[in-house]
Formats: sequence, structure tokens, C-alpha cells
Amino acid sequence: MSKSWLYQAFGVRGYEYVGTRFERGEMILQIAQPREALRCSLCGAAHVHVKAHHTRRFRTLPVGHKAVWLELPIAKVWCQECLVTRQVEVSLAKPKKHSTKAFARFVVELSGFMTPMDIACFLGISWDTARDILREHLGKKYGRPKLRRVKHIAIDEVYLGQRHKFVTLVLDLDSGAVIFVGDGKSAEALGGFWRRLRASHAKIEAVATDLSAAYISAVIKNLKGASLVFDHFHVIKLMNDKLTDLRRDLYHEATTKFRRDVLKGTRWLLLRNPEHLALAKNEPSRLSIALALNEPLATAYYLKEDLRQLWSQPSKAAAERFLSDWCQQAQSSGIRILQQFAKTLWGHRSGLLNWYDHPISTGPLEAANNKLKLLQRRAFGYRDLDFLKLKILSMHKCRFALVG
Repeated sequence: MSKSWLYQAFGVRGYEYVGTRFERGEMILQIAQPREALRCSLCGAAHVHVKAHHTRRFRTLPVGHKAVWLELPIAKVWCQECLVTRQVEVSLAKPKKHSTKAFARFVVELSGFMTPMDIACFLGISWDTARDILREHLGKKYGRPKLRRVKHIAIDEVYLGQRHKFVTLVLDLDSGAVIFVGDGKSAEALGGFWRRLRASHAKIEAVATDLSAAYISAVIKNLKGASLVFDHFHVIKLMNDKLTDLRRDLYHEATTKFRRDVLKGTRWLLLRNPEHLALAKNEPSRLSIALALNEPLATAYYLKEDLRQLWSQPSKAAAERFLSDWCQQAQSSGIRILQQFAKTLWGHRSGLLNWYDHPISTGPLEAANNKLKLLQRRAFGYRDLDFLKLKILSMHKCRFALVG
């Protein structure tokens, strides 16, 4: 076997082939470093004397389904320049690693369409070995995303399950990449992000978030020149929650069985957009009957539908007039739940109207959340939170159906 064959097949350069043997179904390739190629690992001097050899094995690329190991006697030399005994450098592997650089690249390539557990089973290595290789690669490439050119971001919390609870994600809305993962869902979770943002001298123009008081205060405190934009999805969701609470109260206050039967099972009819109601299931008729028998519910339902038009006004000034009219209608309805919600919206009107200056939302972050759920489901969960964070930071480079 020639040096060229070693390089082309296994990415090994600068070593000589000695022999091959087989042990327990695995291939052992014996290689050696030529005497004239020995150098001091510190100063690179060629004037060295060999003191001893220590044989090590390195896992390399497989041949078919057969595992292949490189067996290399590593020389320990005395350098005449440094006057110190050192081990020569092993170019085919990184320090303190038991696999070659080519094998590590192979694992990284497999991660594009296989989970770490699939890789471990396919190559006959432990999950921890596959995880360590991937973590080193992801940490080097995605561990500290560049923030200098970030202009528009979205902030929201994501639930990872009982093991890891909540994390706070920050998404670059222009590139679609998650640029920060913080522990928890409080303002303190963003502390590391603010420090990195100040160090990068980035100029954030707008931030999309929900109506969370923690995130609002954190953005106002740390990004004084940025526009705060409240996501319309969360606003409508909050209105839907109020509508659900009102329906529940009316159901419990109903004095007849007929009224309770009419209200029962109408929750999703109230929350669904009118154009999505199924005629085959008689959903429009059922909704009309429920609204006709419950005037407060009808008022809240039609106000909910009107609120969707806030983001389709011709200008910011028109949107402000529309919001003012809507809040006045809600206040005059006499329905306590709507009055409280109207007060909340009017208090956050600047963030709602900023959408007309910066039409951004947390929608892309919700899409990233769906991708994260698929990532966890395919891997049956992650016990290593730091590794999971690196996977989250690299999600934008993965194909949705093949995330692992």
C-alpha cells in the first residue's frame, strides 16, 4: 500500500504503510512516520534523537461495514535546540483524540441526515463519542454567531420539556438564524446576549416580541434606540384567550340546559377564522345560533374579528384611529374582560403601531420552534443541554425533514 493510497483512502499524509492485520472483525492498518520526518513539536527543529516509542490506535474511515484503525508508534524525541524531550506531533488527529480528522469530518457529514444515536450505531461508536465530535464542530462554527450586522431580531421563550424546562431564543429575522439561547424565560436569560451585542457594536433597529413584561423591560433597558414591535400573533392569541374565558363564564351562568348545550363545543368555532369553518359539519350554523343566544359572546366575537384588521390599515395614522375606535367599543360594551383587554392594548399601542414602521413578527421564531420540536423528536430528546443549544444555533443550515 503506497503513501498515495493512504492519503486518498483515509486522508493520511506523511506516513508509511507497514502492514495489515484483522482482529475481532476489525481492520488494523499499521503505519509509521519516516525517521527523516521527525520534528520537535514545539520549535519544529529536525535535530532530534529518538528516545522511545508509544503505540496508539486511531479510528479512521470504515471500509464497507468494517471498522478500520490506524496503529501508529509515536516517537518521543530529545530536541537539540530546546534541550527537552517531547512527543512528536501527530498530524492525522487532533491532540488527545482517539479518531482521525478524516473520521471526524465523516461524522459531521453523516449528521446532515442522521441523529447522533444513528451515527453511533452505524459506525459502532458510543453516543458520547459522536456527541463530542459534533459538539466540537458546532461549537467552532456556530458557538458564537457574529452579531455585527444584525438589525432586526425576535425574542420568545420555548419549552424544551421536563428535563430542560424553558429557554429564551433570539432570532435574526434577516438571516433566519438563532443567534442566542438563554436559560429560562426571565429577563436575566438575556444577560449574555446584551453583553455580546454591546461588544459587537451592532445597531438593532427593531425587536419583535410578545407582551411579556420581562422582555419589554429588558429591551427598553438595553436597546434604547430600537423600536419595540408587538407580534400580532400573540395579540390575537391573547384576545382568543379572553374570548375563551368569556364563553366559559357564560356557560356556567347559563340557567337552562338548552343554553348550555348550545355553548358546549363552540370554543374552536369561536377561535377559528370564519373562512375556515366547515360547511359539511354545519359549523357556520352552530356558531350563528350560539351568538344569537348570547349577546356578550357575539359582541366579543365580532370585536375579535375586527381586531384582525388592525394590521391591514393603509397607514400608521389610520391604524391608530382604528385602535382608538376599537378600544372605545370594547370599553362601552360593558364586558369586564373586554374592558381590561382594551386597557392593555391601549397601554401598549406604541408597540402595536410600530409594526407599520417595521413589519416584523415572531412568526419565523415560531417556525424555528417547530423545527426544534422535530429535532428533539427525531433524537428522542437530548440529555446534554449545551449540545442541544449548539444544535439550535445550527438549525438554519439543516433541512427541515432531515434535522438530526
